[in-house]
Amino acid sequence: MGEQDRTGALVTRGLPTPERRLRIGSLNFAFKVVASIVIPTIRFASDFRWHGPRRLPASGPFIVAPNHFTNIDPLVVGTVVFLHRRLPQYLAKSSLFRNPVIGYFMRGMGNIPVERSGRTRGSDPLGSGNTLIGNGGGLIVYPEGTLTRDPDMWPMRGKTGAVRMALENDVPLIPMAHWGTQGIMPRYGKKLRLFPKTRVDVVIGEPLDLSAYRGKPIDQRMLLAATDELMAAITVLVEQLRGETAPALRWDPSANNQKETGRFE
Repeated sequence: MGEQDRTGALVTRGLPTPERRLRIGSLNFAFKVVASIVIPTIRFASDFRWHGPRRLPASGPFIVAPNHFTNIDPLVVGTVVFLHRRLPQYLAKSSLFRNPVIGYFMRGMGNIPVERSGRTRGSDPLGSGNTLIGNGGGLIVYPEGTLTRDPDMWPMRGKTGAVRMALENDVPLIPMAHWGTQGIMPRYGKKLRLFPKTRVDVVIGEPLDLSAYRGKPIDQRMLLAATDELMAAITVLVEQLRGETAPALRWDPSANNQKETGRFE
């Protein structure tokens, strides 16, 4: 019997083997370049520990909603999705797209820019996400909207975009958690720590049960209630990985006189 975590879930080491990967040769140029650089780097820097089964669907649209506490998180989460044989695509802050090189690859991979106001230039980012989902894609959405402001890096108050898209498109909304990426890049850090390997624990939860909300008119009260359930599910997964109990009250930036954008440390 292998190692088990505090919930009794089996913990296994390592990323999926190469033969289980999506074939890089079948990708467009942007995905080929990024996958060829990012995946070997994450393999080199990380000692992955998987908790329980790998639950991302093999086909069909879905939304995965992870916790977020360091700037390297999207690369780690993208690697997890990619090695489930699915293409990782994001709603991403628009400033990334203004860099000529990064922007080229972000657009080439089908990612969607989001302005700080919550809208893209001339379009609605949630509408663009709906189009991607409607085409059978998978979408990574950080429900916190930015790096958590919680001093101990627990998930904070969520925003409603992930839940809205899941309800509008009737697709699975899958909570996910990881812990340890701060050992590769500290919060707001800019340099990678590649050696020695950093333990990174990952768990993918069961799809959130949205049956109480589906088929009903979508309003703000419903979205807030469902988003609270999503953040609670993510927090439980983080507790599983950390072997600790989260604070009873989820961190709220506005209640703590913090801005919702930019660095807060």
